[in-house]
Amino acid sequence: MPGDAIAGRQAEIAAVTALLDGVRSGTGGALVVPGEPGVGKSALLRHAAGRTAPARVLRATGAEPESGLAFAALHQLLRPVAGLTDALPEPQRDAVHGALGLAAPPAESDRFLVAAGVLSLLEEASRPHGLLCVVDDFHWADRASADALLFAARRLEAGAVGLLIATRDTPATRHTLRDLPQRPLAGLDAGAAATALASWTGTEPSPRAAARLTEATGGNPLALRETAELLTPGQLSGREPLPDPLPLGDRIAAAYEDRLAALPDATRRMLLVAALDGRGDPGAILAAAARLDVPGHALEPAEAAGLIEAGPTAITFRHPLVRSAVQAAAGPPERRAAHEALAAAHGDAGEADRRAAHLAAAAVGPDETVAAALSAAAERARARGGHADAADVLTRAAQLTPEPHARARRLTDAATAAWLGGRPGQAHSALAAAHEHATDPALLTELAQLRGRFALNSGDAADALRIFLDAADRAPGRLALLADAAEAAACVGDTEAGALIGRRVDALPGAGPEEPAFRPEQPDAGPDQPGARSEQPGDAFLRAVLAGCGALEAGDRDRGVPLLRSALAAVEDTADDAAALLWAAAAASLLGESDAAAGYGARAGSVARMSSLAGTLPVVLENAATAERMNSRFAHSEALSTEGLALAREAGLTNSAAAHLANLAVCAAVRGQEDLCRTRAQEALAIAIPHRLGLRAGVASYALGMLDLGLGRFDLAHRRLTALAAAGPGAGSPVVAWGSAADRVEAAAAAGDEPAAHGALAFLEQWSAHAASGRERARLARCRALVAADDGEAVTRLEEALHHLAGDPGADWDQARTALLLGERLRRARRIAEARDRLRDAVEAFRRLGAGPWEQRARGELRAAGESTGPAGPDALAALTPQELRIARLVADGASNKDVAARLFLSPRTVEYHLYKVYPKLGISSRADLVRLLGRDR
Repeated sequence: MPGDAIAGRQAEIAAVTALLDGVRSGTGGALVVPGEPGVGKSALLRHAAGRTAPARVLRATGAEPESGLAFAALHQLLRPVAGLTDALPEPQRDAVHGALGLAAPPAESDRFLVAAGVLSLLEEASRPHGLLCVVDDFHWADRASADALLFAARRLEAGAVGLLIATRDTPATRHTLRDLPQRPLAGLDAGAAATALASWTGTEPSPRAAARLTEATGGNPLALRETAELLTPGQLSGREPLPDPLPLGDRIAAAYEDRLAALPDATRRMLLVAALDGRGDPGAILAAAARLDVPGHALEPAEAAGLIEAGPTAITFRHPLVRSAVQAAAGPPERRAAHEALAAAHGDAGEADRRAAHLAAAAVGPDETVAAALSAAAERARARGGHADAADVLTRAAQLTPEPHARARRLTDAATAAWLGGRPGQAHSALAAAHEHATDPALLTELAQLRGRFALNSGDAADALRIFLDAADRAPGRLALLADAAEAAACVGDTEAGALIGRRVDALPGAGPEEPAFRPEQPDAGPDQPGARSEQPGDAFLRAVLAGCGALEAGDRDRGVPLLRSALAAVEDTADDAAALLWAAAAASLLGESDAAAGYGARAGSVARMSSLAGTLPVVLENAATAERMNSRFAHSEALSTEGLALAREAGLTNSAAAHLANLAVCAAVRGQEDLCRTRAQEALAIAIPHRLGLRAGVASYALGMLDLGLGRFDLAHRRLTALAAAGPGAGSPVVAWGSAADRVEAAAAAGDEPAAHGALAFLEQWSAHAASGRERARLARCRALVAADDGEAVTRLEEALHHLAGDPGADWDQARTALLLGERLRRARRIAEARDRLRDAVEAFRRLGAGPWEQRARGELRAAGESTGPAGPDALAALTPQELRIARLVADGASNKDVAARLFLSPRTVEYHLYKVYPKLGISSRADLVRLLGRDR
């Protein structure tokens, strides 16, 4: 709303006041003010900024000419507090320095890491009285800045930071800002319009004139003011009739055009340079104007006409519509000349990215020099973590590229950048465009691999498998393609494809028939074969895993087991390659060693955090969360999947979201949270079934089976788990069938289906025949006890199982279930005292694990054994939120607040805030207490 008038905005002012009160009291938040142009959004933001004291205010305004420059809006916002970055965790500090151009970007910069650094910097800047960030014209903010600010906006609950955003109300902004609180700004009513008109014109409007103007303009303050300025005082006051029709819409634009036409030619050219610059930077504008032989005093007539305000630090237009009118009034040759002058001025100032943008705007037809400048700008944006903006710049560079192969290359890079920037639709479009121009076999293979990766992350996994295998046919020397295909086959649950991939790996040039993994001196392919390259570090390990897994899936255990054992033996305790650790986890799973698989998965998650691999973190967290669940740490598994789900959704990784939803369903099943389990499982299945994610569908179905088993619905659990084991590719997975085999035995035995129990046991025995872990031997012993003909044999088997589990820190779940079964058998054999000991152990273990239904079952058995029990008591850790638990775990591991912030993409102050709540919840007062408590829990 023009000027400082704020008439008729009581509800909106109340919403802004509530936000400011929260900032001052230490509870931050965000508020979005959407509305049409001229409705008064900027006036409301000015009103808020003027009433923020004693809190600090940071401001930024999106500008259309800068909407493609990565982190341009963020640079505006954070420039006054850039000196506070030394207080940030080192990875965040380096990422923010790189994004803002304060230092060279780190080797691996990621948009999540930059966003976490922005959050930390805002919270640091909020000391001591709070901080309000005011962002106007958000619809024109560059994508990198928008992503970082939205990431921060969703995480402001723990600090004294407020974010107030004004934006045009468009479908795109509604989608982008959908998660944030909104206070839409509509037009003024007649009473408020009359008050505003009187303040602007000095003439009290008649009720009839105010009503007529309000109806005609929809109460839009800008339209009201511009229309009123075209009326006489007599018309406004009612002494003279209003013109018919009123000067609205196009007439207002025409009024701007009339004012511009009345200006000197030099002034119009100066205004055009200012309009195309976007930043309002007097230095750049005056330097570019000088190249057009326009003197600096040419601005004065525009100031006198009320079209601009010129100051020492900024030249600003009265309203964006004035800027639009200036550009519309100029012809294409004038606009190109102004862009060329701005490019030269920015080049002289060393601003290469802005120079490239203006050169592109001035280009007529393909121009490799300009395309190369844009590509270089895109690379700088990518290096700083601005992947989405890099994608836009690369797409424009491709349009200006005359040579087809180079154009295809740039479109391919644009597709990759768009994907990393969380823009899957744009990525697919760029990929399709690249394919139209590509003829080089190597580039076509790369395009196919990208298409497969996109499908595997957010589409149909079976399609991804087909794409990878077809590409591998055309480039037979590419080990990476076969690895991608193996990953897709595992997601689908297709063992035949896995066996085929293993045979193809065996056939790769340089792989011997017996030991394909350990001949690093030989190349992957001959120099005349597509995709030929020298063997890379890690290839030997990967070959062994792929060949070994393929052999096992083909039923050749004599060959597959030694290959996987040799590969795992090569994984060092200090390995810091997250991908290699995930392959090691897959190998251990196929060997039937869940404890080893869990260990590798957990290490992969830790490595990804320490390496700041945020782009891959949602996927790595799938395995880390599963590992924690397999190691009996259900609360921590839930915490990791909660984090992974949020990151996956922000990154557009739909299939990763399904994995986290399925794991959350299993955690809820263990706790007996029936409604939550069903909701999470159905959400996971809604993605997994159409995307043919057999592994994820299997885990979600397993969750429902475990829910029934824990709640004593044995017949239903038996049916669910049996169906799960029989599900084919796309609906189930052999890995899930193995992981659920012990539960199938228990459900079948409890349901009285002895043949099914024996069949499930035989499956488990076959899968685990070569397992070397005590945990697997314990599960076999427990399952043999369940089908034992007499109590004596069952007791012996169960005691054997507990012996195998002794000293295993991740086997609490197996120990508790085994103790429960043993107590039941001992009670049945009338060995009551021994039964009570085991049942007490089970009750306590289930209580610590938060496994409510299982604890109730154990308490029931204990009561049946003649011992009264009190009500079930909650585990202390159950009182913590997932975020609090993640922080508590890391602190207990010895991490400082800065380290925790860096790993969890939080600010140090957020970590402090959560620890402040953790201590009283756990009844402790220090970090040392936390170490002792969580050490016991583990």
